Amino acid sequence: MKMRLMGVKWSTNVMVTLSVLVAMEIVLSRFLSFSVWNMKIGLSFIPVVIAATALGPIYAGIVGALGDFIGAILFPIGAYFPGFTLTAFLVGMTFGLCLYHRQTLWRSFVAVSINQLVFGLFVNTYWISLLYGAPFQGLLPARLLQVLLMVPIQIIVIMPVSKASERVLERRAAA
Repeated sequence: MKMRLMGVKWSTNVMVTLSVLVAMEIVLSRFLSFSVWNMKIGLSFIPVVIAATALGPIYAGIVGALGDFIGAILFPIGAYFPGFTLTAFLVGMTFGLCLYHRQTLWRSFVAVSINQLVFGLFVNTYWISLLYGAPFQGLLPARLLQVLLMVPIQIIVIMPVSKASERVLERRAAA
């Protein structure tokens, strides 16, 4: 059964795939990440990248946003703040716009750089500053450390993950 909602195709296969990716994002983000109040280092970007490369930007944004929202409600690290959910959606969209059916090292670098510098370093730092009343400039050094760690990790991980996810989905489509 397929239907269209807001210009996006929704089939049972797509909904199940998104559900699994959201669950993976929650587990990787909430249980398998190093997290302190102003910094998080982990691999929760992997399910978002899989959605981005295999399904496209809207679906990747949905995986990021739902993973953040459901994870924050079920397993809170701090107070829920919708700004982080918006940022998670935009991160997924950026990965999708850069990587959907076009994975190259350059596109991975661009996607990671935009996500880490714009959304991770500046937007999320602004949300943390707003939420906790901490000075924005005071948060930047620790957040910059996170960016410096995550950029190479994400670039190294994205290429094999995106190629593997594409192969799996191609095999499923051919079967």
